[in-house]
Amino acid sequence: QVELVETGGGSVQSGGSLRLSCAASHHTYSEYCMGWFRQAPGKEREGVAIIENDGSIYYADSVKGRFTITRDNTKSTAYLQMNSLKPDDAAMYVCAVVPVYTPGGYCAMDLSNPDGVDYWGKGTQVTIAS
Repeated sequence: QVELVETGGGSVQSGGSLRLSCAASHHTYSEYCMGWFRQAPGKEREGVAIIENDGSIYYADSVKGRFTITRDNTKSTAYLQMNSLKPDDAAMYVCAVVPVYTPGGYCAMDLSNPDGVDYWGKGTQVTIAS
């Protein structure tokens, strides 16, 4: 089981910023594809941002130019910097991880396919006050 420790989130005024982090750990795996999905009440879970182990980055169109995903491979930690937050960004943000199962191999995640995620964090709530 990959352990995921999420920090960040909270409540912010519209136009404000928040930073999420997600640290992954496992006794065998050291490389991961990491990202975030979000889900608002009454809506489907949607992919927000992904960073794969080769450094490829993908964003949902709705967050491009406002959100930035980065990673610290030495800490197996991903960060999501969220700027210019809007009321529509309010949701439960959940860290998503796919390990690299084979040393020297690769992993992949798809913003449109939450079923492809192997491990989920518990989530952190982001609330936007307009």
